[in-house]
Order: sequence, then structure tokens, then C-alpha cells
Amino acid sequence: MKLKYIYTLLTLILALYFVPAQAQTKKPAKKGTTKTAAKKTPAKPATKKPAAKTTAPKKASTSSKNLGDAAARAAADTTKKGGNGNNADSGGGLSEEIVVTTAYKPVLADAVKIRRNPDLEDKVPFKAPLVYTPLDKRQEQNSEIRQLEAMKRPPEQDSILLNNYVKVGAGNLKSLFGEAYFSNGRDQALQFGGYLKHFSQSGSLEKQSQSKDDVGVFGKSILGDNNISGRITYNRMGTNFYGFDQTAPPPSTFIPGKQHFNTIGAEAELAKNYKDVQNDFTYALKIKGYAFSNAYQARENNVVISGFINQTVKQFYAGLSGSVDLNSQKDSLYKLSNNILRLNPYIKFQGTNYKIDAGVNIEKEFGDFGKFYIFPAAKLEVQVIPKYVRLFVEAKGDINRTSLHDLAYINPFIGQNIDIKNSVDQLDLSAGLKGTLAPGLSFKASVFRNSVKNMPLLVSNFDAEVNKFKVIYDDGKARVNGFNGELDFKASDDFNIFGRVEIKDYQLASEVQAWNLPKFLLTAGTSININNQVSITGSLLFRGSTNDRTFTTTGGTSTMVQKPIASFADLSGGVQYKATRQITVFVQANNILSTSYQNWLYYPNYGFNIFGGVGYSF
Repeated sequence: MKLKYIYTLLTLILALYFVPAQAQTKKPAKKGTTKTAAKKTPAKPATKKPAAKTTAPKKASTSSKNLGDAAARAAADTTKKGGNGNNADSGGGLSEEIVVTTAYKPVLADAVKIRRNPDLEDKVPFKAPLVYTPLDKRQEQNSEIRQLEAMKRPPEQDSILLNNYVKVGAGNLKSLFGEAYFSNGRDQALQFGGYLKHFSQSGSLEKQSQSKDDVGVFGKSILGDNNISGRITYNRMGTNFYGFDQTAPPPSTFIPGKQHFNTIGAEAELAKNYKDVQNDFTYALKIKGYAFSNAYQARENNVVISGFINQTVKQFYAGLSGSVDLNSQKDSLYKLSNNILRLNPYIKFQGTNYKIDAGVNIEKEFGDFGKFYIFPAAKLEVQVIPKYVRLFVEAKGDINRTSLHDLAYINPFIGQNIDIKNSVDQLDLSAGLKGTLAPGLSFKASVFRNSVKNMPLLVSNFDAEVNKFKVIYDDGKARVNGFNGELDFKASDDFNIFGRVEIKDYQLASEVQAWNLPKFLLTAGTSININNQVSITGSLLFRGSTNDRTFTTTGGTSTMVQKPIASFADLSGGVQYKATRQITVFVQANNILSTSYQNWLYYPNYGFNIFGGVGYSF
């Protein structure tokens, strides 16, 4: 029974392998098949040959390539069987053979199954434990293209700061010049340093000399939300009373007296650091003072305590500023206490196109003077051309304390026992335009009208003190009308030119002239860097004519005589050459036009002065 089943299985396998191949060559032609007919040729006696044996197709290979090759060979063999009329089997008659060609279509029996045994090994893959680390960073939206951050340029060798600098020079007119600066360098939390300055020169007249010395130390530190800064200074200026009327030389017994001024000053400030936050509360407190003395008996001590508090609410500012000015003045004939208390409550509104400051100045004199004042303190700014031109209007008032220190540095030839009286700016009105005309070109122009009570004037006092000056006051209300203009053109970091002009008209209450006050004043300057080694600076001062007064006595009658002082121009300039990173060479020239002018009556200024030297950084 088993043999019967085996025989049947073998028969089925042979049928599956050989039947498809036989079917492709022995099936009758269907519609669409190609028929090939042999040509008709004359009959020839033919010799009988045994018929060609038809070989059965070989067993199909187990690969698809062998199956295709077998089919191709079968088709080729079938084609070769076609006769051409000379076949021995034709018997001299016509013969026709039909070749059936069809597209080969493999059947399932031609496929070869790929046998794979299952992997019975029990393997468990290793999975590392997951660790989650949240980022301490705000999630950003990536829907927009992020702006590329600029790459920081590496510091250049020349940009590394040198903390200390010394500069010395000498020139004609017995000029000696020296400067020195010291600091601790770059430190965001602490800055401190100091400086020394000296300059001296001598003119052609007897005892015509001048010297200036400055010494100071300073520091600044950041303490949390606040910063504290301070400085201590010492200033000394020395000169002589060398002036006299050149048309009437003094007697041989004339000996110019010496004069010097010493000032020791100090200041300290505590302020809140700036923060770009809304509704910020800011404050500051400052104390400063000085002790002044001259070569005689004049003394002045001053202490000022000032500060402010300010609260910001969106575009609204409200605050209060104030100061206590304590001052004592002493000379050989008097001793005064001249103190002023100031309070300034204010509110401010600021928008895109406007800015409004509204407030009042409440001021009280106390000590030897005891008047009380309330002045306006208001300012308005409006954009006329957005981002270019702004219109401003201002109204204010203040008390101007007469100071021995300030008068001495304005006119070093002032005499003794100066009359002390405070002047009052009762109402100062101004209006003008400011802004930018073009890239690098800024301007400011304004007209003003000031009402001043007890305006101080410096005049000569030659009849009483030979060649010294004193202070008088225009009793009443004086009017000062004028125009101020400023222009600054900075084409680049290597070229800058600027200038300021002041035009004033004085209408005094009791005095004939605004003695020694010019009606026209022009100041200008420039700074040019030709290259990294050479730089040029220049300045120009042009002052209009002024008048002073003297008195002559004839027959017991004193007569006032006006003394005009001509206008003048003073041009100065300097050149600096950077030989190396640490060494520089400089040349400075003053009064290049060599004009013989005078600021004060009978006190001619120094002539052409040139000096040069070297500077060293370390």
C-alpha cells in the first residue's frame, strides 16, 4: 500500500515538471499566432533519410534562470525543425510547419521556496534605563527665523587699555607742562585713580607770570542696587598784579604784588543704579564742599547737600529735588553767612512726540540774608519733524549766590573786601529748535530774555587799589536779550568740528554799560585723526569789544571815563604723533596769531606760546 502511494507521488512530481514545458511547444496555435509557410520549390528525387529525432525538453532547473534558458532552447529547437522544401521527409511535395511562440509565464511550480529554520535561542535585548534631565530654559517658538547673533571681534592689540599715563613738555615763555594719570584699570565693581597737572609761563612784562596746579583722587564702587562715588581735589593758581597803564608807566617804586588761590574740595554721591523696568523708583544723595583762600585774608567755606527722589508710572514722572547750600565768607572787613535752601517739586509727562516738565523752585535765603522766592520751572518739547527737529520752550528762575571762589577764577586780579550781594534771575524765558539736520550734523538754536535783579559787574578799582578790580551791582531789574547757537558736525570718528555763538543785548537799570561783559562771543574747535599715528586739535576764541571805567579827579571833582577794550581772536592748535603703542610726541601752540590782546584793562595777555614734549603710557 505504501509503494502505491510512493508511486503515485512520483508520477505527480514528474507531471508538474514536464507538462508545462510540453505545453509551450505542442499546444495548437491560437488567434494572433504567427504562421510561417515554406517556399514552393520544384520536386526533386529525394533520398530517404531517417527522420530526425525530436529530443524531449530537459528537466527544468530549480532556479528561475535555468527555467528561462530551458524555454529558450526549446523554442530554438522547434524553429530548427522548419523545412525549406529540401527535407527528405517531404517526399518531393510541399511541406508546411507551424511554430507557436507565446510569452513565457512562469507558474507556481517554477518557484523555489527558501527554507529557513526558526531561531530557537531565547535572547532578551538589553535596554538602558532612561534618565530625564529637564532644561532650565524657556521654550522658544521656532516658527520665526532667529536673528543671527553678531560674532564678537577679538580684541585688537592697541585696544588693550594702559592704566597710567605721564606727559611732560617745555617751550618758550619759560613754559613748563606736566600731566600724570593713574587708575586701577578695568573693573566693573571698583574704579579708582588720581591725576596731577602743572602749567606755568612768564610774559615780557615785569612779574607777568602765571602757574596752575591740580591734584586729585577719585573712586567709584557698585554696592548691590546702589553705587557710591567720590573725589578729593586740590587746586592752586598763582599770579601777580602786573598790570598798569602802558601810556603812563608807573613810578620806579612800583612793585607788583603776589596773589595765589588755594581750593581744597571733596564730594561723595550715593545713587541707585539704573534699571530698565516699569514704574521704577529712583533716588540720589550728594554732598560736596570746598575751602577757599587767597594770599591775603579772604576765606570762603561751602557745603552743599543735595538729592532727589523720583517715581515713574508709565509715562508719568513725579519727584522732588532739593539742596541746602551752606556758605560762609570772610575778609578783613566782614564775615558773612550766606545760605540758600532750595526745593523743586515737579511732574513730568513724556511721550513719543512730546515731553513736559512742570514744577516750581521754592528758595529761601537764610543767614545774613533772608528773602523768600518762588520761581517757575517748566519746559516743553515737541517734535516738529519726527526724529530730526524738536521745538522747546522754557521758563525758570533762581538765586545766584555771589562766591569769592567763582569771582577769583573769573578775574584773578580781584581785590580785597568784595561786596557780597546775591543776584536773582527773576524770570528766564527761552525758545528754540534743536535736533539733527543730517547724519552727524546736530544743532541747537534759541532766543532768550532774562530778567536779572542786582546783576554783578566786575570793574577796575585803580583809584583805590592801583591795579585791582572790584564788584558792583546794577541796582534794579536788568534785561538781557540774546541768541545762542550751537553746531556740531561729526563726519566720522576721525573728524569732528563744533562751535557755539552767543549774542547778547544788555538793558541795565542803573549802570551806563554792562562793564566787561562782551556782546558777542564765539568758541569753536576741531579734532582730526589723520591716521592711527597722527591727530590734530584746534580751538578758536573770538570775543567782541567791551568797556571798563576809570575815574579821574580834577579840582576835587571825580569824573568817570570809559575805557574800551578791543575785540580779539585767539587761535590755538596741537599735533600729536604716536611713535609707538606707549610713546607719543606732541606740540602745542597758543595764540598762534600773536595778537596783543587783553581780557582785563591794563592786563595784556601772553604772546605766542609754543611748547612740546613726550608722553608715556604704562
